[in-house]
Amino acid sequence: MKIRPFALERFFAKHEFSVKHLGCASDPDSLTMRELLALDPGAEAKFLELGLGYGESVGRAELRQAIAAQYTGIAPEDTLVHAGAQEAIFAFMNVLLGPGDHAIVHTPGYQSLYEVAEAAGASVTRWETRESDGWQLDVDVLEELIKPETKLIVINSPHNPTGSVTTVMRLEAIVALAREKGIWVFSDEVYRGLEFGVPQNKSMAELYERGVSLGATAKVYGLGGLRIGWLVCRDRELLERVATFKDYLTICSSGPSEFLAAIAVRNTEQLAARTKKIVEDNVVRVQRLIDERPEEFSWIPPVGGTTGFVRYVPGGAEKWTAELLKDAGLLFLPGPIFDFADTHFRVGLGRSALETWIHLI
Repeated sequence: MKIRPFALERFFAKHEFSVKHLGCASDPDSLTMRELLALDPGAEAKFLELGLGYGESVGRAELRQAIAAQYTGIAPEDTLVHAGAQEAIFAFMNVLLGPGDHAIVHTPGYQSLYEVAEAAGASVTRWETRESDGWQLDVDVLEELIKPETKLIVINSPHNPTGSVTTVMRLEAIVALAREKGIWVFSDEVYRGLEFGVPQNKSMAELYERGVSLGATAKVYGLGGLRIGWLVCRDRELLERVATFKDYLTICSSGPSEFLAAIAVRNTEQLAARTKKIVEDNVVRVQRLIDERPEEFSWIPPVGGTTGFVRYVPGGAEKWTAELLKDAGLLFLPGPIFDFADTHFRVGLGRSALETWIHLI
């Protein structure tokens, strides 16, 4: 397989752990081991007695039960645990897509969602959202993009990097169109549960028999270091194919990570509320900055997730962010990292440290 370098990950590899102020993180403040274990009485003793042998390739039973409980009409058998969302994306795209297939992918967005599809041999059309439309998906445009060979539509809501949440009417229209054409829909829902000011939508796996929902512990829970992600789909034959492909990747995930992830997922409501409180406070802080300096910055305020996409009004966001990094040690992600125009930059809203560096902008 030949695949382009993952621009965002190469960018973070260079800067993330050496920069003074990380202003563009998509994961929120993390929990400590002590904080996580405290959520489940008796968990610490159980954790210390945990065997360190191989686990089930589909995922620990109690974790799959906890995941299924977050959805309506979903059984543990409709879930498949992976080593992070990235492995889940990689496995799914390689199982579903190949030469001759066509995928339509929501952009701007996470490079893996279109890059892996292309590397698997499929042709990819980018379904671009526009700031002038509030970063909402245009279903009329989607209908124009569909070809006879279209096999997959990929969406992301709540959306990285814009913080938009696809409206329920648009989701239902996407499902209706996909169902009519027999097209699969893959929904990146790793930020689901972090909506604020708008209702949480049903997952794609709940809405559509050919819908696949992606989840993970990194964004909602502040537990990226566990490296646990999952797919949810009511088509168990497809999940079996993905599980078979996964035998050539991690085979199974880390046992300690799955044990800890189960605690987190059972406490989703509490942990999501913690993250949302940080994000909502930070949205107010960024909005204040934008209101004070409209000649420099604007945005469509995010309503979900942990990121916002800020327009640098003078243009040249990449140069401006590079200068800010050099002069103040503050790191933002410029639009070109997302294969987007050099007009915007991503700000991370999930970390309480934002209030300590926002004055540096």
